[in-house]
Amino acid sequence: MASLAGMRALVVVNPAATSTTAAMRDALVRALAGELKVDVVETSHRGHARELGAAAAAGGMDLVVSVGGDGTVNEVVNGLLEHGPAPHLPVLAVVPGGSTNVFSRALGRSRDPLTATAEILDSLRAGRTRLISLGTACAAGTGTAEEWAPSRWFVFAAGLGFDADVIARVEAHRGRGRRSSGPLYVRQAVGAFFTGPDRRRPGMTLQVPGEPALEELFLCLVSNVSPWTYLGARAVNPSPDASFDAGLDVFAMGRIGAVRMLRTLRQSLARVPDARGPGVHRWHDLEELTLTADRPLGWQLDGDHLGTATALRIRHVPAALRVVA
Repeated sequence: MASLAGMRALVVVNPAATSTTAAMRDALVRALAGELKVDVVETSHRGHARELGAAAAAGGMDLVVSVGGDGTVNEVVNGLLEHGPAPHLPVLAVVPGGSTNVFSRALGRSRDPLTATAEILDSLRAGRTRLISLGTACAAGTGTAEEWAPSRWFVFAAGLGFDADVIARVEAHRGRGRRSSGPLYVRQAVGAFFTGPDRRRPGMTLQVPGEPALEELFLCLVSNVSPWTYLGARAVNPSPDASFDAGLDVFAMGRIGAVRMLRTLRQSLARVPDARGPGVHRWHDLEELTLTADRPLGWQLDGDHLGTATALRIRHVPAALRVVA
């Protein structure tokens, strides 16, 4: 990596992110520009951060700083890795600016954007970077090999079914001007559980290589980090062993009632999380898995709803990207 004084950095700012303000943006840019050669670009449309990440990789940037939520990080990563992992790619740093900031918190960054910026500069001065594993997901409309779409990268989570339905409901409320919050997610999850069709007619099948297929699932969460997400400051942790240094973890649920669902949620929110019981299934350190469904279900990567699919093929990619530690 270049010396700090000569390091070229692209700062990608999502001005629409939940907690990103103009004052915060200006302050962190001043801090970064005091020690780096900084270019700053604000995103203007969906997919723009991906375009900027790809341009940074092609242009030989040393560092890309993502300022926004997990969706912004996901787009930047997909741009950086447009042609796959490589030693020459820019290092990624993340300043939290969204509502949950799962990836930033998994890297150990402060929840305060200015403190996180100072931490990034300290790490760069000390040369603290690390390679992390990521995941890829490939969706299909019918599950036939000829119809698989191109793979997309995810940094911390993928899912098909219930969780994507909840995210779609939240995004609909945000589109009407509501602010993303823990209570909003809880209300939409309760609504999806009691009124959605997935729990009553679970139509998802999970196939792990070398094991019998597991049928009649209504929820399947694939995690690359722990916790899976947060409700405010409270960690939601169905796969507590998930790690950047291991393969993918899976948490799945079959036909289940309200009492069991609440018990499982309490177990996932516990200080020492360990969700178990009838209808609960967990795997650790998987290299690949395939999900299929008997009808189109919503799917999501890193908290962004990406439409519907009847199949997802998910794979672990070790040492995929270098990040500021």
